[in-house]
Amino acid sequence: MKAIQIKEYGDESVLNYADVECPEPKTDEILVKIHAASVNPVDWKIRDGKGEKFGMELPLILGADFAGTVEEVGTNIEKFKKEDAVYGKILLGCYAEYVIVKENELSRKPNNLDFENAASIPMGALTSWQAIFETAKLKSGQKILIHAASGGVGSMAVQLAKAKGAYVIGTASASNKDFVKNLGADEFIDYTATNFEDVVKDVDVVYDTIGGDTQKRSFQVLKEGGFLVSLVEDPSKKLLQKYKVEGKVIASVPNPKQLEEITQLVEEGKVKTHIEKVFPLSEAKKAQKLSKEGHTRGKFILIP
Repeated sequence: MKAIQIKEYGDESVLNYADVECPEPKTDEILVKIHAASVNPVDWKIRDGKGEKFGMELPLILGADFAGTVEEVGTNIEKFKKEDAVYGKILLGCYAEYVIVKENELSRKPNNLDFENAASIPMGALTSWQAIFETAKLKSGQKILIHAASGGVGSMAVQLAKAKGAYVIGTASASNKDFVKNLGADEFIDYTATNFEDVVKDVDVVYDTIGGDTQKRSFQVLKEGGFLVSLVEDPSKKLLQKYKVEGKVIASVPNPKQLEEITQLVEEGKVKTHIEKVFPLSEAKKAQKLSKEGHTRGKFILIP
């Protein structure tokens, strides 16, 4: 099968469009034919060298979320059968024509989406769900500040938070104002023109997808007892104590029950997708380069 494989860490030049052996499912595994995979920042972070810190063995195939059809099931699989339309999130392996997954990493694809749009959901939606609901315990009626609200993760967070009844403030550049407001944000802040800490106060949750100085300034907008949840770095213990708030950095994990709840919201029209551009798998270098440059709306998609 064709796949994007890396044999060393580095910039996008280390991505190889190669022929690799198609995997065979064990008794408790499922072979999925991938129709579309999405590009996430974690992909190029692993490629840049984080994979080495995580102890990943080279060569490896990147890609964490996908949509496709079941090609073959192991003898112990009960929930899925050949030709089922599915989607899900795994750790690695989606930049390929086929991928092996476990039953607890897979869910039924939303009926109202094609494979490309379905592939744009699992990573961003599961990450946001686990960050804002499971970790920060955001509830209906509470207020949340979401950084980078126009990106693949942030755009999902805005919609999920609104679907659960929260008051949502999103930051992005001015060109994304209408996009973020149309996602359901109650307030929009152009971070290039306004310091968010000057205009936002007393939020219950900050969703930090940026880190660094943005994270440090975010403590100022939290109410006492609030929660800062980050995808990129541990919140400062010193600042947590100073502002009397809680905080945590998280990494998402597969969760079919949560993905089924997300699927229901998608089918009800409460969560919508946005694809920036679709690339053939062979052009993964271009897609990752654009992803790393940032300033995107929604997701880049790869088609094997």
